[in-house]
Amino acid sequence: MGHVPRLYVKDDLAIGQSITVDDAQGKYLTRVMRLADGASVRVFNGRDGEWVATLRTQGKTVLLEPRSQLRAQTPGPDLTLLFAPLKKARTDFVVEKSTELGVREIRPVLTEYTQTQKVRLDRFQSLVIEAAEQTERLDIPMVSDAAPLTTALADWPGDRPLYYCDEGSEARPIAEAIAAAGEGAAGVLIGPEGGFSPRERGFLRALDFVIPVTLGPRILRAETAVVSALSVWQSQVGDWRDAPYVPET
Repeated sequence: MGHVPRLYVKDDLAIGQSITVDDAQGKYLTRVMRLADGASVRVFNGRDGEWVATLRTQGKTVLLEPRSQLRAQTPGPDLTLLFAPLKKARTDFVVEKSTELGVREIRPVLTEYTQTQKVRLDRFQSLVIEAAEQTERLDIPMVSDAAPLTTALADWPGDRPLYYCDEGSEARPIAEAIAAAGEGAAGVLIGPEGGFSPRERGFLRALDFVIPVTLGPRILRAETAVVSALSVWQSQVGDWRDAPYVPET
């Protein structure tokens, strides 16, 4: 079913339980994709796996009737991204690409040099849903509101490594650090374009769970650093080593 449309829905998925899609999804299925009654649509909700459903129309209402489960729900990597919000398009890029790269939680953090203090959670939600639909994820990341760096780390589990990308001081190569720490829940922290302030560097390096790492000899833009760090983690201990999902045809 590689060419069958795939949608995220909030409803429970079970045989005999019809789903009424919202207006935007209904228009997408019937006007953009030009699907008629009886067409197949793949659906997921982050809880019940992925299902194939049959499209039905009742006037202007579009219904989906789940008929069989394609994949059972399985947990994705337990990886959290903390990043300082950038200008609009670049923040959108970070949210979209981190979803594609399998992050479980996205947490914007406010630092002394953060470029913007505001985030739009509604826009973030739309971005993660669209990216999850396109990348065969069975879930969507949790997106948190922006919080000061110290607040965001106040309840960080002490046994969960946080890879802090620090290009301004001595740090361990990220692949080496991840390999040494091994598998398990983790986080990646990417600062703003101006980097972290000296005070913030001191705060971070004083935390036992923080592991300062470097991404190599070049200074990367923040959004490039996000993609690079997440890719290294996935290749070392994440689910890139798993067999790819091939939709049924």
